[in-house]
Formats: sequence, structure tokens, C-alpha cells
Amino acid sequence: MTTLTLKVNGNDISREIEDRTSLADFLREDCGLTATHLGCEHGACGACSVLVDDRLTRSCLKFAVMCEGANVQTLEGFGTDPLMHALREAFHEAHALQCGFCTTGMLITARDLLARIPNPTEAIIRDALAGNICRCTGYAGIVHAIELAATKLAPEKA
Repeated sequence: MTTLTLKVNGNDISREIEDRTSLADFLREDCGLTATHLGCEHGACGACSVLVDDRLTRSCLKFAVMCEGANVQTLEGFGTDPLMHALREAFHEAHALQCGFCTTGMLITARDLLARIPNPTEAIIRDALAGNICRCTGYAGIVHAIELAATKLAPEKA
């Protein structure tokens, strides 16, 4: 057992955990943050995506103990974030979700993309989403939603 101390969604957390506990399991089981989904547990589907020190991370591939002292942000931690608000609204408007299993990973990936590249092309969006699997929507609605959010967030042109 190891004592893990880190910040999750702005809250200081310290817990005794098994060394082999994945960050995804820690977030879901120890912190009760169930928006972090476990799909493939091989890092291929993107459903477990979170930000660790502002870097997009597959939480199923990372041991929680590797995050000692880190700042971890899950979907639950974006409550008042204007960028995430615009994405959630656009996902709703563009019908970019169906079953919702991939949605949390898609939203976090899209937020990471728009934070780095405020006005991405469709090709850039599709490249950014390449590590996320959706079995329902066919991606067209998701790509459109990200384009829509980028447009809404663009500064007014004089």
C-alpha cells in the first residue's frame, strides 16, 4: 500500500492505495468520479480520458501512484468552465451523442483540442479524435459539434 496525495478537480486528496491501482480505478472507486469510463482498458478507446497537469491522459494506462502531487481533472471538474459549457451545448445541438459511453472522453479530448487550437479544421478535429472510439454516432455529429463550439467561442469579428 502507498499513500497517494494529489489534487482532483481542485480538491486535495490523500488515500492509501495498492501500487497497481490504475488512475481510472482510483478516480471511479476511491473518488466516486464515475464520468471516467473504462472501455477497453488498453488506451485505445479514449473513454477514460482525463487531464493530468493539463495534459490529455488515458487514465486506464497510468498507475495512480504515478500521479503523486499532480493535478487531475475529470469531466466532473469542468462545471463552470466556459469552453466545456460551449462543447456540452454544441454536442446537444449537433446530436453528437447517443448511448453516451464515449461522450466524456470525447468532451475532454475536444476541450483539450480547442484549448490548444481555437479554430481547428475538420482534418485537425478528426486527427485529434483518432484515439477515441464511438460505436453509435459515426463521428459526423461529434466533428460538427466541435466545429460549432469553436465557432461560438470565436471572438467577435469587427
